[in-house]
This record gives sequence, structure tokens and C-alpha cells, in this order.
Amino acid sequence: QVQLVESGGGLVQAGGSLRLSCAASGRTFSRYAAGWFRQAPGKERELVAAISWSGGTAYYVDSVKGRFTISRRNAKNTVFLQMNALKQEDTAVYYCAATEAYSGSYYYTQIHEYDYWGQGTQVTVSS
Repeated sequence: QVQLVESGGGLVQAGGSLRLSCAASGRTFSRYAAGWFRQAPGKERELVAAISWSGGTAYYVDSVKGRFTISRRNAKNTVFLQMNALKQEDTAVYYCAATEAYSGSYYYTQIHEYDYWGQGTQVTVSS
């Protein structure tokens, strides 16, 4: 079992930045691929970014490319999402997710591929 706890959400003005953290516990997190998802009111949960357990490969949804950066520090069992140039449409609950991977180069983009989820952290971007 892996437990995930997100932090770093909050209220920010458009154009501002936030850094989300996802702290993992329970097992050797360095063998788990991770992802950040978000869900806005009335919308489906969507992938924002994903990263392999090595940290060497990553994926971003088009709407956040060039603004968001996913990274990880395995020695600290933590995954980050640096969010810059935030827009109102980034407002959502952000969830961290993880799944065991058998290659350091794999990341996963589908919700059903992830076995462990955090409780979510609210990000609100005001005009």
C-alpha cells in the first residue's frame, strides 16, 4: 500500500504560481510512476502531467505545456507540480496518483492505470 498526501494548493491571482507537493509513504516510492490529475466542478477528472519513476520521462496535457512542470525527489518520496502563469481555467481540485511501474521510463496517462490516490488539494485562480 502507498499513501499519498497532497499539499500546496490555495488561492492565487491569474498569472501567479503555486507548487503542489505529493508526499508518499508505505512502500518504496521510487518504483512508482506518478501523475497529477485535476477535476473542476461539473467536469470529468483529467490528467495534467505524469512522470516515470526515474523522473526521466514526463507527459503534459496540451493546456499546461510550457506552464507546468512535474518533477520528483525519490529520496524524499515526493512528487511536485510547479504551476506558473496560472489561468482561471486551472481552477480545480488537484489529485496526486501513483502506480507501480516495471520500467523507469514508463509513465501512465489513464485514470484506471493508477492504483493509489491522494485526497486532493484545491487550487483556485482568481481574475
